[in-house]
Amino acid sequence: MAAAVASLCFSAIGQSCEKRSLASLPATATARGFGSNFEGIRFRSSVLSDYGGVRTSVSTSNSSSRMVVRCMCSAVDVPTVAETKQNFLTAYKRPIPSIYNTVLQELLVQQHLMRYKKFYKYDPVFALGFVTVFDQLMEGYQSDEDRETIFQAYIRALNEDPEQYRVDAQKLEEWARNQSSDSLVTFSSRGGEIEDKLKDIAERAGGKGSFSYSRFFAVGLFRLLELANATEPTVLDKLCAALNINKRSVDRDLDVYRNLLSKLVQAKDLLKEYVDREKKKREERKESQKANEAITKCVGEYQEVGQ
Repeated sequence: MAAAVASLCFSAIGQSCEKRSLASLPATATARGFGSNFEGIRFRSSVLSDYGGVRTSVSTSNSSSRMVVRCMCSAVDVPTVAETKQNFLTAYKRPIPSIYNTVLQELLVQQHLMRYKKFYKYDPVFALGFVTVFDQLMEGYQSDEDRETIFQAYIRALNEDPEQYRVDAQKLEEWARNQSSDSLVTFSSRGGEIEDKLKDIAERAGGKGSFSYSRFFAVGLFRLLELANATEPTVLDKLCAALNINKRSVDRDLDVYRNLLSKLVQAKDLLKEYVDREKKKREERKESQKANEAITKCVGEYQEVGQ
């Protein structure tokens, strides 16, 4: 990608510095033609720094009395939140009921910010957490096929693989069902596909690689405990310690998750009441229409007999 170069010139600063330098020199030095000697000297300083893939260069030159700042971006372009949302809407064009769509859009924004963090790296516990949240959010959706299509559109909007999410979540669930409270937290002492992935997470979370904690990761941990029937409060402490995860952050995010579930249940109950009420109204209108049609038919038959 071509570097984008922006230059800022501070000629006024350079001119004032030059005047002060001339004023501080002896008159003899000035008389010998300081100007020509000054032009012959090239003094250049350059400071380079990298921040988030953007390289900044600051250069000064005595010959031109100018300071130039160049910013060169060498990182791959990161999509904006608006672009991610548009990707989702493009992939799934059908209308989504507001009770689902409002939460989906909020989750998409949050996950976009997680996805494009500098230290983000996909892992199966994160995937399990997201799949758990998504499935509980979309429980009771009008069509199973549409629900899965929405899932795929959502993940692809983030430039990730929905199949990988589903497969990894399923493997973790199957593994957790075969664990006890003790074996769940002692994964590091054993070998195996899931154990190796958990050990990789522990190493990265411990500072030996890229790791970015998130609420979905916390939900993934909670789901592992749930499937393993690990109800003792100390199990979560031990699991967090084994994975080098801050237990306080997990507790906080699980509280947020529980509150979200509670609000979802309430909202779905209200939606069900609304749907049932509207269905009853439609049925009443149909019955009323049938009664009117029957009356009209009887009146017509009566009039025919009278004639």
